[in-house]
Amino acid sequence: MNKTYKKITIALAAVGPGLFLIGYNIGTGSVTTMAKTGAEHGMELFWALVLSCIFTFILMVAYGKVTLVSGKTALNNIKHEFRHGWVLALYILIALVIGELLALIGVMGIVADLVQEAIRLLFDGQIVGRGWIILLLTVGIYFLLWFGQYKTFEKVLTVFVIFMGLSFIMVFFMVSPDFSAIAKGLIPGVPDTPGAFGLVAAIAGTTCSAAVFIMRSTVVAEKGWNINNLKEEKKDAAVSATMMLVLSGVIMAVAAGTLHVMGLKLENTVEMIHLFAPIGGDVAAFILILGIVGAGLSTIFPIVLIAPWLVSDYTGKPRNIHSTQSRILIFIAMLFTFGTIFLEQRPPALMVFSQAFQAVILPAVAIPVLLLLNRQKLMGNHKATVRENIGIWAVILFSFVTSWFAITELF
Repeated sequence: MNKTYKKITIALAAVGPGLFLIGYNIGTGSVTTMAKTGAEHGMELFWALVLSCIFTFILMVAYGKVTLVSGKTALNNIKHEFRHGWVLALYILIALVIGELLALIGVMGIVADLVQEAIRLLFDGQIVGRGWIILLLTVGIYFLLWFGQYKTFEKVLTVFVIFMGLSFIMVFFMVSPDFSAIAKGLIPGVPDTPGAFGLVAAIAGTTCSAAVFIMRSTVVAEKGWNINNLKEEKKDAAVSATMMLVLSGVIMAVAAGTLHVMGLKLENTVEMIHLFAPIGGDVAAFILILGIVGAGLSTIFPIVLIAPWLVSDYTGKPRNIHSTQSRILIFIAMLFTFGTIFLEQRPPALMVFSQAFQAVILPAVAIPVLLLLNRQKLMGNHKATVRENIGIWAVILFSFVTSWFAITELF
């Protein structure tokens, strides 16, 4: 038993950065976007998820490689390697922070709704105010961030990600979706219905997220890896992208097998929970609640760390989340968790909007890494191969298409 435990621990430690990014990526944004997509279109847009995960792997490897070779994080490289690079780096920093703060409002709103529903199920209809739930969760998370270290967060996120994955997979088998419909969803096409373009952009934004690649650079550096860890970095990225595809696909399939079949749309996350009562009673509903809450909490940690880490990345200063500046930035971010109390917009709609917004930032992140990888002075013998160049060019093309989808839908 001890040997098995040690093997599992070693395996998880080897993919630390990947698990951190899965925790960030497969949050309530992904759950909401995939569930809404499955509810409205079944598995018709599954192809967009598959492409997004392939391109996610390509850019994760690219940003990780640049960091391993140069020893510098993403924004620092962009700032110093290009003429007027500070402008682009500053734009990326500001855009990512704004996008993540919007997402944070939606994330905590959904988590609060679900915790409220879990309490109602467990305590015979007892209702606790969403504001009190948000306050309790915010204080707990801030306490962990005040005293914790990166390795602590990695362990906490690992637990959340595993728990979340098992929860969704259990519900997936309870629903028993149509596998032929999943196969048909691999054929590219966009339904001629309002909001379809926005959902494609949201799928790209939540999976092939610009923030993931900038953060990838930081968590690889935080891990202490160097060029000798290049194979581990690729393996880590492959595990991360594959898990993103599996978990996101499972969520989409679960919604397609329930909401879509019943002709319902996802306007409120709690609505999806109630649909599982006929399948497995309150037990199935509770499992799903725990999975989505785990997803939400695993997302909040990386989101509130984005501002302090990106500022450190941009300025080239050491990352220290216990510095006064970092603690102030984290505190400001945590205040945004209360935003859902004051907004009329329901959290699921806000999450889809924030994910579509992320798609617009992707070209500004994909193009610089292509130029950096081909810079002989920076990369030396590790300059981009023909295969890497083809892959990144494909990502850039995809990023422009999904950005156009997002702009068309948002404006």
